[in-house]
Amino acid sequence: MNVGTVDLVDGEVKGRRYVSPKRADQALGTRGRILDAAWDLFTAKGYAATSIADVAKAAGVAVDTIYATIGRKPVLLREVVEAAISGAGRPVDPLERGYVQQIRTRARAAEMLDLYASAIAEMSPRTAPIFAALRDAAGTDADCAALDREISTRRADNMLRMTTDLRATGDLREDLSDRRIADTIWATAGWQHYLQLTAERGWPVEAFRDHLADTWSRSFLRTP
Repeated sequence: MNVGTVDLVDGEVKGRRYVSPKRADQALGTRGRILDAAWDLFTAKGYAATSIADVAKAAGVAVDTIYATIGRKPVLLREVVEAAISGAGRPVDPLERGYVQQIRTRARAAEMLDLYASAIAEMSPRTAPIFAALRDAAGTDADCAALDREISTRRADNMLRMTTDLRATGDLREDLSDRRIADTIWATAGWQHYLQLTAERGWPVEAFRDHLADTWSRSFLRTP
């Protein structure tokens, strides 16, 4: 059998192992089922009450498959969190995310804030429940506590980078520091704020989106 111009011998490409597209797709499908099952269980039962065996049963795979594909339970939680953030089933650098690239093409701060409000509203239904599960697990598990701090700090750093882009438009109030603006976005776009208004107060996601865009524009932009 020939693969391109490389010879195949006993199922292996000379110098490297051949991986068929079908097998790669199957591996991605297995990984996706594992992450989906873990998200469901971590958010419904909690991290401590969910075992790797529970996830394996829900995903329809063997326990050893989870260890081989992803790793121990702390690593699995990290992968679930990263997949929820990116929406791509894998970690994605912030600057490579579609909504970030769109935001950085805009010339006006109001447009940038509106796009970011839409992005937060789109991702919060999948991120907020797993962030809440992570925060709960952080109270008793050192690995989860470290991940919770890492995610929180990373979000704050990303908000400060976005505020730098906002400031470059010349549209922001001069009496507010970049740190003040970044921290305000960090807090209001956070999973706690989302769950308070949607789960506890019954707001539809669209109303939450409009609330963010309106609050940020009124708070940060210079008066025309």
